[in-house]
Amino acid sequence: MSDNAMTAKGLVNGLLKSSRAFVLGTALIAGSMTMLSTSQAQAEKILRIGNDGEPQSMDPHFISTVQTSRISDDMSLGLLTYGPDGQPVPGAAESWTVSEDGMTYTFKIRDHNWSDGTPVTAQDFIAGWERLLDPALGAEYASLLYIIEGAEEVNTGKDGAKLAAKAIDDHTLEVKLTAPAPYFLAQLTHQTAFAIPRHVVEKYGKDWVKPENIVVNGAYKLVEWVPNVHTKLVKNEEFYDAANVPIDEVIYYTYEDRTAMQNRFRAEELDVARDIASEQISWLRDNLADSLRIAPYAGIYYYAIRTDKEKFQDPNVRKALSLAINREAITDAVLKTGELPAYSFVPPGTGNYTEPAYVSWKDLSYGDKVAEAKKLMEAAGYTAENPLKFTLRYNTSENHKRIAIAVQNMWKQIGVDAELFNTEGKIHYADLKVGDFEVARAGWIADYNDAQNFLFLGEERTGPLNYAAFDNARYNELMLAAENEGDLKKRAELMHSAEAIMMEAQPYIPIYYYVSKQLVSPKIKGWIDNAPDRHLTRWLDIAE
Repeated sequence: MSDNAMTAKGLVNGLLKSSRAFVLGTALIAGSMTMLSTSQAQAEKILRIGNDGEPQSMDPHFISTVQTSRISDDMSLGLLTYGPDGQPVPGAAESWTVSEDGMTYTFKIRDHNWSDGTPVTAQDFIAGWERLLDPALGAEYASLLYIIEGAEEVNTGKDGAKLAAKAIDDHTLEVKLTAPAPYFLAQLTHQTAFAIPRHVVEKYGKDWVKPENIVVNGAYKLVEWVPNVHTKLVKNEEFYDAANVPIDEVIYYTYEDRTAMQNRFRAEELDVARDIASEQISWLRDNLADSLRIAPYAGIYYYAIRTDKEKFQDPNVRKALSLAINREAITDAVLKTGELPAYSFVPPGTGNYTEPAYVSWKDLSYGDKVAEAKKLMEAAGYTAENPLKFTLRYNTSENHKRIAIAVQNMWKQIGVDAELFNTEGKIHYADLKVGDFEVARAGWIADYNDAQNFLFLGEERTGPLNYAAFDNARYNELMLAAENEGDLKKRAELMHSAEAIMMEAQPYIPIYYYVSKQLVSPKIKGWIDNAPDRHLTRWLDIAE
């Protein structure tokens, strides 16, 4: 058992690079929080955020979209949480130690309460994990915890399976992993690792998250959710650091129409707009330069192809569809906001990885790509006279629509007749998870800075988040081997080989690497652009 300690700067800079990070407590990071007010303002401060999608649920075990996790992050405090710069910092755990072999973590839970005054204990975290992994719950994100010993066996219903997590006492939590995991600490910021208020869940069941019942341990608590209109949170006075939370109330307004959201921002009815209409980027740069925030973002925009449907079982057909997409035209002429063309599924620069495994045809000219795509389609029996017909689905957004129209036209030249179909985001993703689509737009933002968090989407055992129903035995084997490999270099090589298989098979067509795009009023203080694009309200303030 090692007892090394890290400074706050060392934690922020080294947490994702080492599986042996240690923290003495929140006092170590106090210096990085001096931008926050230490006293309550006299007038109530209300933050108004335009959220580019409807929340799925207030239950952390049924959340898989960025739009929903923004709200959840304000309400729940994981063992670790996101700091002002988007990097992991101590949360419900004030300190921890890691064994010499990197496989046993012992967390010291800080003295803090649920919003009803009930103490938060180590057992509350175990209860949360056991609930997530319960096969009867059907949580789509359960596989994210498979790095904990026994988690997969519990989730798959194996007789006698037991999670290797125990409460030494109310404030001490011990967790054993299946292998050293350099991303484990960062993963604990994710909603899958949150605690649950056992006393409330047991009393109300699935209704525990209704505004009149919900109990949380984060900086804010839910008081109102009007579907497709807004979600209102107020400061949780039981939060352990409530005295240093400047904003009293935050309202998330649902806007899938980016132009409408921008108009409300321009009218000063919103303080933050969490996306923009890219076709208006020139006007925004000329007129709202002091509010426009564009920054690198750890994510991939892609099209998923349902590989279990007969027309898409031929990998050459999927390859042809990918070859025919002019990614440079989409990023440079359609979006024009700094996105980069994507030829891999893992974005460059992702942690604990090497250069991504790009498609073999990445450097061909677009003309050569189209010519090769035509040959592949003709070999499969598809031409302009006998086109491949299918539906391309996308969720509501001017940007998604413009991209879909552009791709539809690009595909026409190789003998493809794609019909466009649009639904609101909540319905769109629900259909993707049950496989009710042929080809569909999707996006993935890293939950933690590690290549595994992208590549697990191609594993058969991932379940509903493997939208393409991709099932390649060698791919599955390589990803499992990487999970159990403690040597970071060998682990990266295994994942690189797996990504090469995915890029050859093209169940997912990568289109571009994201940038975050939003409007933030100059009166909002403490907003720091960061790759995870995490901006918890507790770290923000509103200028007088």
